[in-house]
Formats: sequence, C-alpha cells, structure tokens
Amino acid sequence: MADEVLLERRAAVAILTINRPEARNAINRATAVALGDALDALAADDEVQAVVLTGAGGKAFSAGMDLKAFAAGEFPITEQGFGGLTKRIFPKPLVAAANGAALAGGFEMMISCDMVVAGDHCVFGIPEAQRGLIAGAGGLIRLAKRIPLAVAYEMALTAEPISAARAYELGLVNRVVPAEQVLEVAVALAERTARNAPLAVRASKRVMTESLELTEAEAWVLNDEVFARIGRSADALEGAVAFAEKRPPLWRAQ
Repeated sequence: MADEVLLERRAAVAILTINRPEARNAINRATAVALGDALDALAADDEVQAVVLTGAGGKAFSAGMDLKAFAAGEFPITEQGFGGLTKRIFPKPLVAAANGAALAGGFEMMISCDMVVAGDHCVFGIPEAQRGLIAGAGGLIRLAKRIPLAVAYEMALTAEPISAARAYELGLVNRVVPAEQVLEVAVALAERTARNAPLAVRASKRVMTESLELTEAEAWVLNDEVFARIGRSADALEGAVAFAEKRPPLWRAQ
C-alpha cells in the first residue's frame, strides 16, 4: 500500500490511516487514489467486517484538499468522489475516528462515514465560502439530512466551525472522548458491529441509506424485499438456533 495511507488489521476490523501529518492530512491525488484502492480491497475482503478511518498525527483528521497540490494542477477526486470516498457506496460499517480537526473536504469525508467518534478538542466545518468555493464533496447534500436545516445553513453560509461538543448535541457524531481514546473507542464501536451477522449488518445499512432517497411506499418495497431475503439466509436460522441453545452464533455470511 502507498505510504499516504496505512492499513492495520485487528481481527475483523481494518484501520485506515491518512498518513500526511506534516500537511494536516490534506488530500492530494496520490492519497485519494491510495484510499480509494484500499476501500475497494476491503469491500471485497470477506475477512473484514468493519473499517475505521482516521488521520495520523493527532492534529487533524483531515484539513481537506491539499491546496498546494491543487494549485499545481492536481485534483484529489476519483470516480468515488473526493478522497476516493465521498461518492462511494461502501457496503460495510465505516467508522470515522476524528482525532483532530475535520474541515472542508476532510469534514465531508468524515460525514461520509456511518458513525463518528470525535476527540473533545476537535472542530468541524465547511469553510469553503471564505475562499469563494462551495462544499462540493457532499457537505451541502449530507448535512441537511443529518442535522437541523437551519444549523446546516448556518455552517455553510457563515463558514464558522463547530466544536465536537456541539456536533454531539446535533447528532452529527456518536461519541466525544478524550483525544487519546479516540481510536480505541472507534475500534471498539466497529468491533461491536463486527460481532453481528454480516449479511444482516450490511442489509440494515443498505435499507437505511437507500430509504433516505425514497418515498415511504418505495422504502417499504425495499425493506420487504431485503427482509425476505435475509429471513431465508443460513445466518438467520443460525441466530435462532444459537439463541435456543444459549451459545454464541457462528456466522457464515450465507
């Protein structure tokens, strides 16, 4: 794997680290490609049940686009979006371990994850309007779906950041913990999802994600189709048998 992104495996959980601490983990083209390639590989790896994404160094999860690289003609965008992530439909649980500031594209990468554990020192925001730009990597799309619309407008139009505590109040992050605990708490959250039936976890994520864009009637069609398929799976039977036999289930993702 390229030096811009590091991979660590802890049983069924993979940890991806954006490894440009000298640039506050800003995303250049090489980092976007490396992260995209890593996510492609982990999506296809049957041994991996959940992924944690973090940044090296402790000062920033990611400061967003590497402006020096951009000025030199680089674009840190792939077919899967900014950083190889923001347009991606990733099938497995994806947890952000925000161990530092997440701003601009870095914030948009963070909210592309399913769950977020944040350090109590972190700040988050989309300051692009201060530079004559918009948050074009999904921030303007996702924020209004995840927090109250008035607050989303305020963040985008004033370009002012919010604290980790405020993000927690808004439901934008799942946990706020001391800086030194961020990664371990994020890994524990990922491990908790990895103990559940893989097919059920991925199907649950799919229904919730896709239902956001559907009418209620359309969402019920999707829900019932997925429920019927999962209900016929070997893992659904194993879950019931294991419960009756008072033992841990042995999932086969079948």
